Amino acid sequence: MASLRALFRSTRTARTTPRPALGPLPADDEVFLDAPDERLAPVLVAAGRGEYLPAARLLAGTRAAADWEERDRYVRRLALFARSRAEWLTDWSTAAPRDPDLLLLRAQLAVDRSWPSPARTELLRAVSPLITAAARGDDRDPVPWRVALDHARGSDAGHKYFEELWEAAVRRAPHHYGCHVAALRYLGTYWHGSHAECFDFADLAAQDAPADSLVQALPARAAFAYLADGCGPVVPRARLDAAADRAIALSGRFPAADPWPAEVRNKLMYLLVRLEHWEAARTQLRLIGPYVTSFPWDRLSDDPLGHFVRLRAHLLTGTEPLPATGPVPSQRSAGRPRAEHGGHVPADDH
Repeated sequence: MASLRALFRSTRTARTTPRPALGPLPADDEVFLDAPDERLAPVLVAAGRGEYLPAARLLAGTRAAADWEERDRYVRRLALFARSRAEWLTDWSTAAPRDPDLLLLRAQLAVDRSWPSPARTELLRAVSPLITAAARGDDRDPVPWRVALDHARGSDAGHKYFEELWEAAVRRAPHHYGCHVAALRYLGTYWHGSHAECFDFADLAAQDAPADSLVQALPARAAFAYLADGCGPVVPRARLDAAADRAIALSGRFPAADPWPAEVRNKLMYLLVRLEHWEAARTQLRLIGPYVTSFPWDRLSDDPLGHFVRLRAHLLTGTEPLPATGPVPSQRSAGRPRAEHGGHVPADDH
């Protein structure tokens, strides 16, 4: 996808940070799955009581500060919460139907609700007006465009249309991680089995991103997709190792036991185990601390937290890792992780 690659041309930023201090590992009962950070936690508690104002203030604050990465995360988490507890969102819609933060949240929720359905393509096409409304809410905001990119992939939109959305997204935020993940997933769908194309995109994006940008973890995400897919031409081992090394460098720029890079570190730990880099995996285990994330462990087990804890015990005792992690594939493999909604995980798993 040459036109996607051409958009990654910016000055790299070199920064230095001290190596994070490694503290003691938390006990099994002190490890939590998808624990919200200190800003989101009280908002979820309030939403559970049916109050929407804390959520409105949180999202308005991220928009005012142009804190697009946090905004993207909070929108995803709030939409997930609203799938089972939507009273607060209904009240918000009544009180401020044109609120740009509400419009974005409603668009995310509509995409999430449509995705698991066998009629996903038709359902997603029906929610296009919600995404358009969200994109018009604040012209600076790249997050509605990330939602639009996911929507385009799920609704089988054409290549040219996806590129137009991509160009609009990166004009607003050239290194927004969520938009890059959406593009990587599209590439995995568009060229299923051609993982080299996905690695080319991820590597170029990471090379042109600042050293502390989450985009540095994009090659590791491509490596995860390759290992999970288990099909197509073999990706050279050196390329997988390089993706892991780049993500290790990014992880080292953040404090230990920090919820912000938790998903990057969980995914990296999975990758290091698959590559049999045991000591590096144990280091990430200590950097993760209590912050376990559903992804990628929910691709391996219906009990992602339990799976992580068991794998942690294996790593710490020096025994072989859990069989579910599997070897690095050298050919089409039946030992693939599970998809979110059952079966094997495809390259475009939502």
